[in-house]
Amino acid sequence: MFSKLLSSIFKRGNENSTEMHFDTTQQQENTMSNHFLDLAKQRRTIYALGKDMPVADEEAIDTIKEAVKQAPSAFNSQSSRIVILLGKEHNRFWEITREQLRKIVPADHFAGTSAKVDGFAAAAGSVLFFEDQDVVKTLQEQFASYADNFPVWSEHSTGIAQYAVWLALAEKGIGANLQHYNPLIDSDVKTAWQIPESWKLRAHMNFGSIEAPAGEKTYIDDDQRFIIAK
Repeated sequence: MFSKLLSSIFKRGNENSTEMHFDTTQQQENTMSNHFLDLAKQRRTIYALGKDMPVADEEAIDTIKEAVKQAPSAFNSQSSRIVILLGKEHNRFWEITREQLRKIVPADHFAGTSAKVDGFAAAAGSVLFFEDQDVVKTLQEQFASYADNFPVWSEHSTGIAQYAVWLALAEKGIGANLQHYNPLIDSDVKTAWQIPESWKLRAHMNFGSIEAPAGEKTYIDDDQRFIIAK
């Protein structure tokens, strides 16, 4: 369902051959549109995560991969690179993070930091989001007039990929939260999982079973956020 939803959002369909077919398709698109907004509301930052996921690992992996594939990127660069860690490899990631934090957090404050890491490690897995800088550099060389924009557009691409994965996981009933301990952990992560040198870590998402719901979400007033011109 989510891959169809992404296709509906990111691609324009062909014109329908009959009015009846158009009406049916329009109703389906409206349903998908409503589903997307409902899903956007469902997606929340869930900190209380566990390892008892509502779907099998392979289904979660396929969901993440498909969401990234369907996410748009500037010039169709497809610059996003993903590492999915489950089980002991997910735990290993957070132990690496813990040890790097130990080097910079004062000893009398480290217990709280370590407890926070324990909370992240309690999840079932991690998605590490990278951007391939070789792709960015190649585009800069090919389209010199846009050279300054490609690093910015690369950041847009990873943000879209992160949101797409988050939504896709939410649809499966999987909770997630997004963290940023880069660049503190970059070197160790590259060594641990033999990451290509050109891959730049941008974020890491924990995912797992929802052990406690998110709190109430508040919103700023629309007039502070939106300008409407007709």
